[in-house]
Amino acid sequence: MRLRIRDFFINKDGWIFAVVGYEDRDYINGMLRYIPDEHGERERDGERYRKLEFNGAIEFIRENKPEYLSKEALLISKRDIKEILKPEKELKNAMRRSRDLKKLVCILSEAGVSKEAMGITGSRLLNLETDSSDIDFVIYGEEWQRAREIIKNLKRGKIIRDLDEDTWKKIYEKRRPELSFEEFLTHEKRKGNRGMIGERYFDLLYVRDWKEIEEINFPTKKEKIGVKKIRAAVSNAKYAFDSPAIYEVRGDVDTVVSFTHTYTGQCFEGEVIEAKGVLEKWDEKEVLVVGTTREAKGEYIKSLSLLGEL
Repeated sequence: MRLRIRDFFINKDGWIFAVVGYEDRDYINGMLRYIPDEHGERERDGERYRKLEFNGAIEFIRENKPEYLSKEALLISKRDIKEILKPEKELKNAMRRSRDLKKLVCILSEAGVSKEAMGITGSRLLNLETDSSDIDFVIYGEEWQRAREIIKNLKRGKIIRDLDEDTWKKIYEKRRPELSFEEFLTHEKRKGNRGMIGERYFDLLYVRDWKEIEEINFPTKKEKIGVKKIRAAVSNAKYAFDSPAIYEVRGDVDTVVSFTHTYTGQCFEGEVIEAKGVLEKWDEKEVLVVGTTREAKGEYIKSLSLLGEL
């Protein structure tokens, strides 16, 4: 039973979790997303479900399964897992229910992206989508960059469009990052992993392939040092779109990581960045962690090179 980020699983109580970490242990790092509720607004296999936001999910776990709570995450024993749902395996089923998703798959595959590297996550993976649900589209491994470039180039046409400013403003207001709207928009537009297909919003989400997962050196010891603001040059941004996003840098720290989606794909090799977060020692490395809370208040990453602020 191998799990990775963007997979989902259902425990013996019928609660639905998203996998939020790569580490494969006896316990899975997950986040509760849906619970059975006869008054819920979603339906799957004849049963109704209610979606939980982050704070509500933590409170529900605290009241009903406190043994799942750990210092930094929810850890669910593999023995409690009843069913696993994988993006790459459920894509065909999800395509049957969505013309826009089917069109997106066809566009990417005709442009050379392997269908074996594609998947669907979020509510569409679970067959819990509504008429207004976005498309959370997964691309595995090296095919990710190819898919991203294809989407960026196709935005010049009519089938795939960039987001309009009103949509960007809604995303900005929802995220409430520690950047001005202009700074936020400048970073987001060059990422190229979001768009509209027809009237449907979609997001390309990167996930490591199994070979890349085997390369991860999980820290055995973490120690918090304190809040720190840095300026550094990015030396490696291969996993800039991963979760967490990873930026190897030259400067006061070894690495900057972001646990909040806002700062994925935020900067690239050769750029000078400014970042503020919590400095931690991971084994022998000094790591600046951005997104130490859900809101990431006071924490950010921005490319000074991109903004012309050097």
